[in-house]
Amino acid sequence: MKTIYIVDDLTAIRQMLADVLERHNYEIVGDNGNGQDALKEIQDLKPDIVIVDARLPGLNGLEIVRRLNRQLPNTRFLVFSAYQNPTIVKDMLEAGAHGFVEKTANLREFISGLGIVAEGGTFFGPNVAELIRSVVANPGNVQRSKDTLTEREREVLQMIAEGHSTKEIAGKLGLSIKTIDNHRTNMMRKLDLHNVASITRYAMQNGLIDLEPAI
Repeated sequence: MKTIYIVDDLTAIRQMLADVLERHNYEIVGDNGNGQDALKEIQDLKPDIVIVDARLPGLNGLEIVRRLNRQLPNTRFLVFSAYQNPTIVKDMLEAGAHGFVEKTANLREFISGLGIVAEGGTFFGPNVAELIRSVVANPGNVQRSKDTLTEREREVLQMIAEGHSTKEIAGKLGLSIKTIDNHRTNMMRKLDLHNVASITRYAMQNGLIDLEPAI
């Protein structure tokens, strides 16, 4: 029986997925709505499969896949998200995602895709597959990548865009205010961003936060 960990910020979706998947002979070993908390639990539990949304508070789905793909080479990653654009799909693939199913898909497609990923294959819903083709055909349409940033800089970027102050970020990450300021300065320089508004806009365009963040 394959083990699964579910990461989605909506409790109802996590509960419904768990109920459906258990009836399809999967074992749900955990779930969480916060990306940072989920990362720690997945590192300990080492599930066979992680089902993860692209947009999450604390730490986004892309960052979760990026980090865990290196740490847990035997774990498979299925992105289950309503948010798709060429940039996020490209970044997810490069990070190590094995599948991407849109939340607009029907249940049969989701279960089929999960089964393929669980058995070592790759699966992409029809809309995502079309986006992949557009990326291959028109690579110039993909926005500037975040790959120049360090893990910590990407983390600070998201938390700033979510409306957290430097002091709050320092407390959440267990770092000094000066260290957070340094990460913020380096991140803004690398991405040519100049204020909180431009950071927030960048985060929205790259699927790191919702379109109407609380700031």
